[in-house]
Amino acid sequence: MNTHPTTPPDAEPLVPPARLDLADMYRESEIGPLLAELDRDLIGLKPVKTRIREIAAYLLVAKARAKLGLETSTPTLHMAFTGNPGTGKTTVALRMAGILHRLGYVRKGHLVSVTRDDLVGQYIGHTAPKTKEVLKRAMGGVLFIDEAYYLYRPENEKDYGQEAIEILLQVMENQRDDLVVILAGYADRMQTFFSANPGFRSRIAHHIDFPDYDDGELLEIARVVAAKEGYRFDAGAEAALVDYIAARRAQPDFANARSIRNAFDRARLRQAVRLFEAGGEVDAAALSTLTAAEIRASRVLARPPVGAAEV
Repeated sequence: MNTHPTTPPDAEPLVPPARLDLADMYRESEIGPLLAELDRDLIGLKPVKTRIREIAAYLLVAKARAKLGLETSTPTLHMAFTGNPGTGKTTVALRMAGILHRLGYVRKGHLVSVTRDDLVGQYIGHTAPKTKEVLKRAMGGVLFIDEAYYLYRPENEKDYGQEAIEILLQVMENQRDDLVVILAGYADRMQTFFSANPGFRSRIAHHIDFPDYDDGELLEIARVVAAKEGYRFDAGAEAALVDYIAARRAQPDFANARSIRNAFDRARLRQAVRLFEAGGEVDAAALSTLTAAEIRASRVLARPPVGAAEV
């Protein structure tokens, strides 16, 4: 009888399942609430929301393929968000970070938002440490670089932006399983930037264009912004807002939702001044209601449109 211990047989390799339920995977990932938030909290942006859902579906299916043992590779997740200011690019980037985290493509799911000044130094030896420090903070999440084209300044031979670009390109390629980079800015300038820096273009898998809001969407954004702060516009104020939006859109520095938020802040400031100067008792309704006077006092409406009713 052999008294020597026998060598245990090699463990059998894990056999992938034959089938998976994508609905179960979707529920378990918990990305549904994030996509619902995107629909609920952001006015308009239908093509953007559609693209985010498409990316989420693609990543979910990629995970299913891996679980079933099918040939798969790590998806390239770097993105470009193009559009005018105030169209929700940073907000969508934040939601995207959460989706990537819940699907298991980034470890932490946080968003680090930067501009050129956060990456590029002002003297020799300054840029690399700045850029690497930002990348260190962003690892495991999403790095959002707003107005990314300012990194590239070919007219200045002594500019240090190229050094930051080279470091970013290297990390985007070698550590793409631990960092997602989103480049953002005006569409035409981003196109020029990609033409001058083909390394970025080849690493960007998803290009999403953010359209401007129409006038009705901007009015709804104004209502939402006010409601979140405990204010409301009366009927006269809403009529004035329609005129304000049309006039503000025609100005060269118009910034979509950002301009509307700024208009709301100035309107409640004027309301506070009006109530303070009037004195006397006030109730909750008076403290919470913005009137046409608060909107029409804007310099944008210094000259009321022809035919507008006097308020």
